Amino acid sequence: MFIAMNRFKIVKGKEQAFEDIWRSRQSRLQERPGFIVFHLLRGPEREDHILYSSHALWETQQHFVDWTHSEHFREAHKNAGQNRSLYLGGPEFEGFEVVLTETNPHYAPAAAEQR
Repeated sequence: MFIAMNRFKIVKGKEQAFEDIWRSRQSRLQERPGFIVFHLLRGPEREDHILYSSHALWETQQHFVDWTHSEHFREAHKNAGQNRSLYLGGPEFEGFEVVLTETNPHYAPAAAEQR
């Protein structure tokens, strides 16, 4: 498996606008071979920003790379430059190959957590 993450520094007070952009966009990730799950994560608050991270899990790194070269990717990112006032700098990409996975066989997520 491959984890693709982007870190975003969002100007304080702009968090809701940033989250609304992600909620309203048409990512079409579910249509891509190898896509497993996506999360948008809100992290710690700093002096001048709130840290966010997008976290997508793919079957393989190649599935992720194929998505980045697809029309789906271009469509999902076509308006990315229109919201520069929300950000301190650009996104910072990090990609990771999963080398170890451990799951809790007793954990059953609540329905609200599965959205």
